[in-house]
Amino acid sequence: MDNLLLTIAPLVAASINAGTPLMLAALGLLVNEKAGVVNLGAEGMMLVSAITGFAVAVNTGSPTLGFLAGACASMLLSGFFAWLTVWLGTNQYATGLALSLFGAGASTYIGLKYVGNSLQNGRFGIPLLEDIPVLGPALFRQHPMVYLSLLLCLAIAWFLYRTRAGLVLRAVGESPASAHALGYPVRRIRLAAVLFGGACCGLAGAFLSLVYTPLWVEGMVAGRGWIALALTTFATWRPARVVGGAYLFGGITILTFHAQALGVPIASQLLSMLPYVAAIVVLVLISSNANYIKLNMPASLGKNFNPGN
Repeated sequence: MDNLLLTIAPLVAASINAGTPLMLAALGLLVNEKAGVVNLGAEGMMLVSAITGFAVAVNTGSPTLGFLAGACASMLLSGFFAWLTVWLGTNQYATGLALSLFGAGASTYIGLKYVGNSLQNGRFGIPLLEDIPVLGPALFRQHPMVYLSLLLCLAIAWFLYRTRAGLVLRAVGESPASAHALGYPVRRIRLAAVLFGGACCGLAGAFLSLVYTPLWVEGMVAGRGWIALALTTFATWRPARVVGGAYLFGGITILTFHAQALGVPIASQLLSMLPYVAAIVVLVLISSNANYIKLNMPASLGKNFNPGN
């Protein structure tokens, strides 16, 4: 039994580590969608923030500055997205896809001279708690960003459901015309939500290149932006459920790596598909109950608002 627990502990730790960027990105996208905006550019924003954060960390020696730079780079892209969709009224889905493609190309070009570089991460842990058998290695030897992401989830849940500002943001997502009639600045609220979502995607991308795999590889986000988008639906737009979904998909990812290491006689390409297959299966199961989705989904999701109408 002891050997089994000692084997499970590192798997749990790795699953939490793998789920953290998914959680960060999904929480930001959830706030976007609560305001009625769908940003399909998460993949591109995460790629740009990953290379930006890595480049800054390599040149300054400060991972903290790397995280800040990644968040700022992603916020810049999300601000451009907001200008196009919220102010100019372009189609949210097409604009998001264009942003994703732009981010993929831009990150590849910027990252050319950083291929082959790597960062050295120190050892992290919570004093005393990290020494608890099994639980310590599994839960209390994570990067500080892991714990900050959990605090962020609590803060978002409190903001959305316990504050007046959160109520206004949800009202903008449900009925922007009604919110506008009551005097609320719908466009500015949506801009703030999109910028916040961009910052969260930026932290997620920077986490990948600074902590999860502390090096730069072209396309290293590897579809996590799309999984984060799926997570918002999986969680039915509830922050607490995002945590469970993120760690679930993180665990599936780690199990595929573990299976390959154990020499399971299945093609590695098929094993690598498992997280994405799981995302599709979960979405199909959830979408089978259309009324449940409609009950939880913001009513104006993906629809532009023109205050002149």
